[in-house]
Amino acid sequence: MMMPRVDRNTPVLVQGITGRAGRRHSRLMRRYGTRIVGGVSPNAAVGDIDGVPVFAGCREAVAATGATASVLLVGPMHLLGAIRDAVEAGIGLVVTPTEGMPVHDALKALRLVRAAGATWIGASTPGMAVPGEGKLGFLPDSALLPGPLGIASKSGTLSYEAGYRLVQRGIGQSVWVGVGGDPVKGTCFADLVPFYASDPATGAVLVIGEIGGRDEEELAEALIAHRFAKPVFALIAGRGSPEGVTMGHAGALVHGAYGSFAAKQAALERAGVRVFATLDEMVDGVTKWHSRA
Repeated sequence: MMMPRVDRNTPVLVQGITGRAGRRHSRLMRRYGTRIVGGVSPNAAVGDIDGVPVFAGCREAVAATGATASVLLVGPMHLLGAIRDAVEAGIGLVVTPTEGMPVHDALKALRLVRAAGATWIGASTPGMAVPGEGKLGFLPDSALLPGPLGIASKSGTLSYEAGYRLVQRGIGQSVWVGVGGDPVKGTCFADLVPFYASDPATGAVLVIGEIGGRDEEELAEALIAHRFAKPVFALIAGRGSPEGVTMGHAGALVHGAYGSFAAKQAALERAGVRVFATLDEMVDGVTKWHSRA
């Protein structure tokens, strides 16, 4: 998978724009510089939201605006239908911040976007951003700054803090992608390896992961297979989590050694990734790299 390039000229739709979250985050994304050209809602009779035209479906919206990306701010039970509406209209990039998408719906959505040759970021993602250009989702502005560090994150809150602290050191991001913490997701860490490898704006990559699943282990395998030459740093949440305690993300499942912090650390280090034990150590380590770059 090669993720589509996003910049300030990318025409973006917001599906669910007439809802409370849709209205609020459309305004925030526009304020950051995202070019939102239309909204989609069954309540298309409203005409427009803050001057953004509202359409009854994506086909109509794409025909009128030329949109190539969409942010889907709809409820979890409506998400599959909204994804289908987007990809059938030719949208190449869909971003779905919604939490609680049923697993069976996510599997169907994954087949849909792959068959269409589209890219799906989500579900349960804070979104993605190209700092200084635009953001699709609700990554905090205070954590965004143009720079050379690609960020790929499973943990939203931890990644906000990491991004903010690095920004305070003058270290910004090239492309930030929140892959989300669900067990079935449209884009995994490993999928981003070819993108970051070929992206001239990315000098290094920071991975914010967490215990559970195999995303980090699969990332390690992809880094080795692609002979990834740029520095990669990782911070894995959940090292001190007691066994048997339910974690916040649906994908945070550990089965014996499978998905454990130790398994992830060992796999990543075999791939040449520098794994940090704490947020402070990560910030210091990335700062040292940046000062030498």
